[in-house]
Amino acid sequence: MTDLPLLVDTHAHFLTPDYIYAARTAGHIHPDGMGAWPTWHAEAHIKLMDRWGIGTSLLSISSPGTHFGDDSEARALTRHVNESGAAIRREHPYRFGHFASLPLPDVEGALDEVAHAMDHLGSDGVIVQTNTHGIYLGDARYEPLYAELNRRRTPVFLHPTSPPHAESVALGRPRPMLEFVFDSTRTVSDLLFSGVFQRYPDIPWIISHGGGALPLLTDRMELFRSVFSKGADGPGPIPEQVSRLWFDMAGTPFPRQIPALAALVGNHRLLYGSDHCWTPAAGVDAQLASIAAAQQPGDDTWHALTTRNAHRLIPRLALMRQEP
Repeated sequence: MTDLPLLVDTHAHFLTPDYIYAARTAGHIHPDGMGAWPTWHAEAHIKLMDRWGIGTSLLSISSPGTHFGDDSEARALTRHVNESGAAIRREHPYRFGHFASLPLPDVEGALDEVAHAMDHLGSDGVIVQTNTHGIYLGDARYEPLYAELNRRRTPVFLHPTSPPHAESVALGRPRPMLEFVFDSTRTVSDLLFSGVFQRYPDIPWIISHGGGALPLLTDRMELFRSVFSKGADGPGPIPEQVSRLWFDMAGTPFPRQIPALAALVGNHRLLYGSDHCWTPAAGVDAQLASIAAAQQPGDDTWHALTTRNAHRLIPRLALMRQEP
């Protein structure tokens, strides 16, 4: 891939031993129905990035997040993973960025962590889960958090997690296969119909996995909006709101999902995402092969397009260069 621009990976994950211990202690032995926790080491990740043609990866903590029931413990665990992510970035400043975790649904703790992450750690944005203990992101209790993120224009990376009663609906299968994409679509619909996107237009939202089922369901949501709208108090046109979101390519972007998404929102807010370390190396190999085999966007390439888009979203990334 030496003849292609270096990718910016906006959907990459890291882990710490203390985080895994806390999650296992809280009962997440098989997280989201997966067989086991993966391993993560910065040096191994960098070697894979070099093989894949990735210049910079923005690291975050994936599902199940950092809140396992107790606000105080969640604040401490969130601070730990954020300090750890910032330390990794300092050690490898040309290769890694960082999306800070928030201890939702603890809004006061989340506001404290936004200030610490953005003002002291230099994080590139924050990550939120699609729901926490069944509380979805359109919930009114989150209004103070959105007001602050909107004031700061902080990028918000929306990552899926298991829905309530996941054991029943997943039918024993790993929840990332289907339930993650459905939960992403569910919480985006909640943000749309609760008016969050309209009230806080300066928050850049990054929707993972190509928007889940949004490419197929946006027109259906618009139909219901237009039929059951509350008039002036109702949400604005759904396709217009969706077109203002950002989307990463993590998962299975080609041959079907990204063409459907691009037909809905265009190419100017598409980003690359590997989902490593939760997606193993072989899965990222297959994903990159599908991108290489796909029809390229006009005279452009997906590498160049997604990297330029990432630079517009987070301008400091345009200054990043691979270590000599």
